Amino acid sequence: MISTKGRYALRVMIDLAQHEGEGYIPLKDIAERQGISKKYLEIIVKELVAGDLISGVSGKGGGYMLSRKSSRYTAGEIIELMEGSLAPVACLKDKEYDCPRKRGCETLPMWKEYYKMTHNFFYKKKLSELL
Repeated sequence: MISTKGRYALRVMIDLAQHEGEGYIPLKDIAERQGISKKYLEIIVKELVAGDLISGVSGKGGGYMLSRKSSRYTAGEIIELMEGSLAPVACLKDKEYDCPRKRGCETLPMWKEYYKMTHNFFYKKKLSELL
């Protein structure tokens, strides 16, 4: 399940994409437009900045903007930055994980198929398409 953090991060990124080319957008403006508390958005944008998805400037004229064009982002990279891996089971999430049932696991092919579908779905969705 995608948490509010992941969903709100997508909303922030869409909001910034809608205002692409307008310079730095104040967080209070994003919070008002999205109906999300500024305090909660501060946590989210901090992670988006740390992940190099957006850049921020403080002070007068400050705010946030996309680090690259909206067409160069995928929903998958945004969600995984905020939520972690989309993998449904530990053996697909961590290649170092040594599952004792790996060789004889009847459900592993199903989990691989599911993971491939969800990964491809989110990584094919460009931020610019969500506008």
